[in-house]
Amino acid sequence: MPRYLSFFSYTDEAWRRMVDKPGDRAAAARSLIESIGGRMECFYWMTGDHDGLVIYEVADVATAGAFAAGVVSSGLVSGLDTHELLDSEQAAALLAGAKKIQAAYQTPGA
Repeated sequence: MPRYLSFFSYTDEAWRRMVDKPGDRAAAARSLIESIGGRMECFYWMTGDHDGLVIYEVADVATAGAFAAGVVSSGLVSGLDTHELLDSEQAAALLAGAKKIQAAYQTPGA
């Protein structure tokens, strides 16, 4: 299954709710990901531009997109930034494809 990394941030309202009633957000994320046939690898809180990240596997990009849209539509998560992760074999295939494209690409003004 493809692996994805999503950075996320909570809204002010979400922070108020979590301060008033703390809960295990990693468990909530795991449950949601498993409900769509996926597997959560890790969940981390962080400082900086985002409040946390989650790495997970789901069937395809449409499922990852549905996950993102469903979470953001709550109005309590913002700044969701999702990326598909590639392993070394996939990166090697990407580079081999890029080499073929590079040879065939007609540059602007050529």
